[in-house]
Amino acid sequence: MNIQIFGTKKCNDTKKAERFFKERGIKYQFIDMKEKGMSKGELTSVAQANGGLENMINREGKDQDTLALIKYIADEDKLEKVLENPQVIKTPVVRNGKQSTLGYQPDVWKGWN
Repeated sequence: MNIQIFGTKKCNDTKKAERFFKERGIKYQFIDMKEKGMSKGELTSVAQANGGLENMINREGKDQDTLALIKYIADEDKLEKVLENPQVIKTPVVRNGKQSTLGYQPDVWKGWN
């Protein structure tokens, strides 16, 4: 397994995801979305695995101005806007190769080999 956890240090679900893999002795790479974010390729890959970019957006997020903007801009501009504002993505984003989840989903992770 090649686990990557994209999240923030303050996010409780990200902390729980890290604990899930740590307890099972599974190595993972933590990427702090406040510091680094995702590349365009990573974001596109995760969006495809999770049913599209729209499913990745956390509508309950604190940054309501950016969320409103993303909601109403043209589809072709949404990807760039989300890349510029990673705080609007649901966390944690957990990747294992082409597989990916949004949020805390231990039941899905247990099935990964």
